[in-house]
Amino acid sequence: MDVGLAHLDRPFDYLVPADLDEVAVPGTRVKVRFAGQLVDGWLLARADDSGHTGRLAYLEKVVSPEPVLSPEVARLARAVADRYAGNLADVLRLAVPPRHARVEKEARADQPAPAEAAAGVDAVAAAGSEPPVDPRGWRDYPTGPALLAALTDGRAPRAVWSALPGEDWAARYADAVAATVAGGRGAVVVVADARDLNRLDAALTSVLGPDRHVSLSAALGPARRYRAFLAARRGEVPVVIGTRAAMFAPVDRLGLVAVWDDGDDLHSEPRAPYPHARDVLLTRAQLAEAGALVGGYARTAEAQLLLETGWAREVVADRATVRARVPAIAPTGDDPQLARDPGAATARLPSLAWTAARDAVRADLPVLVQVPRRGYLPSISCDDCRTPARCAHCAGPLALPSAGGTPACRWCARVAAAYACPQCGGRRLRAAVTGARRTAEELGRAFPGVPVRTSGREEVLTDVPGGASLVVATPGAEPVAEGGYGAVLLLDSWALLTRADLRAGEEALRRWMAAAALARPAPAGRVVVVADGALAPVQALLRWDAAWFAGRELAERRELGFPPAVRMASVTGPAEAVADLLAAARLPGDAEVLGPVPADEGRERMLVRVPRARAAALAEALHSAAGTRAARKAADPVRLQVDPLSLF
Repeated sequence: MDVGLAHLDRPFDYLVPADLDEVAVPGTRVKVRFAGQLVDGWLLARADDSGHTGRLAYLEKVVSPEPVLSPEVARLARAVADRYAGNLADVLRLAVPPRHARVEKEARADQPAPAEAAAGVDAVAAAGSEPPVDPRGWRDYPTGPALLAALTDGRAPRAVWSALPGEDWAARYADAVAATVAGGRGAVVVVADARDLNRLDAALTSVLGPDRHVSLSAALGPARRYRAFLAARRGEVPVVIGTRAAMFAPVDRLGLVAVWDDGDDLHSEPRAPYPHARDVLLTRAQLAEAGALVGGYARTAEAQLLLETGWAREVVADRATVRARVPAIAPTGDDPQLARDPGAATARLPSLAWTAARDAVRADLPVLVQVPRRGYLPSISCDDCRTPARCAHCAGPLALPSAGGTPACRWCARVAAAYACPQCGGRRLRAAVTGARRTAEELGRAFPGVPVRTSGREEVLTDVPGGASLVVATPGAEPVAEGGYGAVLLLDSWALLTRADLRAGEEALRRWMAAAALARPAPAGRVVVVADGALAPVQALLRWDAAWFAGRELAERRELGFPPAVRMASVTGPAEAVADLLAAARLPGDAEVLGPVPADEGRERMLVRVPRARAAALAEALHSAAGTRAARKAADPVRLQVDPLSLF
């Protein structure tokens, strides 16, 4: 039942009236009476008798005869709820999109029944009518062709792939999906955002042909999303791709699950029970005995753990191939004294970065400039005493929207036209942090006559032409340049490296490698990172060795007792409510309770840490304690998150 209360998170038995016998099939949406109210529910299974000795109520209604919840997804949803200390009802809300009655009733004369569609796919696979997959796209990776062969043969390989710079990752994923389909099975691929989804959609259409896959994304709108979902559920297509909304997509005879760039925080679901797409897909691969592919330019500590435990195999290029494909990468400091060239001083660039940009423009090649902050001046301070400028109403940071604009608060949006520093009374302001739009303005003055484009929150570019131009982008919004960039400049590295986050170094390297991968190979392509070359993330970038950095990160987290080396749960809420839940929880004997630490909105957070072998016991204890509080109708809510992305 869709009630969302932890103490009711279990199946309930109901009688099926004779008039609903034919349409009440497992997987359908139903309505039932519970505690005097009519509530939504799912028909999970039919049985001849019940173990319940009391009186049973009848189903009130079958909302739709469409069996939208497949047995495989139902089993997966239960496993995900158990892993994240959540409720099955919450997971099913993520797994199955809201019903769209008009879409369900759309009639197609050529639409086969699910059983007929399955038989048709089997016949195609048996006849060998699927074209063979060309393994040459994976030739730069010694174990790549073997991965495709295993998928074609119907086996379940598990791989962690480190992509080379300039790699057409969407085409490689399309190869893997085509190999799976050639073996008579289906595939689910999850990417982080709409740009990646469009690239993958085009690649799959090229390899598989039209109408062989559907895209699932929350951005599609209710009707289009439900139509794509039904196409997969009815067996009309063997492949589903999408953003994290697709991680539960129903696919017949699942043979491959894949995720690209699993370190992107967009893969983490912001709604309870807060599952991560990578972990959902890996759980799904385990339950369905399917293959798994985790890929990216960088590598997360979680992916490294899969390799070190032997759950997956590594797919990487040899060092000779890496050296042939990478651009020339160099670090440089950001001390203004390094900018000896007047143009470099105007552009706020160290001399090495200025030289790389100038040489690329002279060679009629585009230049990519990655700036971690969007806006014009997202942070300003007093020009006299350097005190950060704060809003007089809410103490939020003031920002300058443009060169002639008025300072305004980034939290409450109040304008501070008559700002005066509370420390010294000064009224002049200076930049504390420079944003992408201000950087674009400075570069335009330094390179007169060269087109300057920006890509960020307001407008994200997909691609740019190959001629001389300057492209200023925030991380994750870098467009692809025709032929590759002649230079990639990674500015303000401190903004990524100094974040108070366990994953700061990992995230910085991921964003740098994603941008650097868009450059041409050396000597035509150059990458300059404005950072200390002795830092571990910078060293990994210089050598293009994400595996070394991921192994280092995992070893440090083992030593310090942080995920993924251990399983950790976050309990957040009012202090009394957090203490109440932990007091009711029968935690494993080796559990460590850390905290409390302040959280947002006057709440506090406690962390509970256990060895990975005790993960299931921790989740069960927290879920049971949440059920106890729900049964007592405790007033203050508590948020439970298992392995949250941020611990601070």
